[in-house]
Amino acid sequence: SHVYGTPDKVKRQKTYLDALNQIQEITTTFGKYEIAPTKCPKCHKKYRSPNEKQTDVNIAVQMMADAFSDKFDTAMLISGDSDISPAVRTILSIYPNKSVVCAFPPNRVSNVLRSDSSGSFIIGRKKLADCQLPNEMTTADGVKLSRPASWA
Repeated sequence: SHVYGTPDKVKRQKTYLDALNQIQEITTTFGKYEIAPTKCPKCHKKYRSPNEKQTDVNIAVQMMADAFSDKFDTAMLISGDSDISPAVRTILSIYPNKSVVCAFPPNRVSNVLRSDSSGSFIIGRKKLADCQLPNEMTTADGVKLSRPASWA
């Protein structure tokens, strides 16, 4: 799935995905965007807006598959979206010896997800800053990738 918008925004996403692909431990799974008619709640003007689809389902299916394949004892879910709660509840009910711990991004806490999980914590802003990719990376074929200044 790709970002819709200005060429600069599309280029930033491509650079980020190219950087992620340099890290062997990361596998990227894409959802998709659907263009949906949207109406501004203030001015009531109609426009078409991209709407991300399948991300929650992809996460839930992968967590269920990993639990079924016994690939984890404790899974860490980084999300604040309660749509994933049914998968968490199901994993914990079918596999009582497994744990699912939720790591919430700043300002994205879900009380439903918190209560359905084995444990939870909020990721601090400093920790997020400390875990960013390097300012520059080089791909296997020698292409230099640079983090946009606005992401620093």
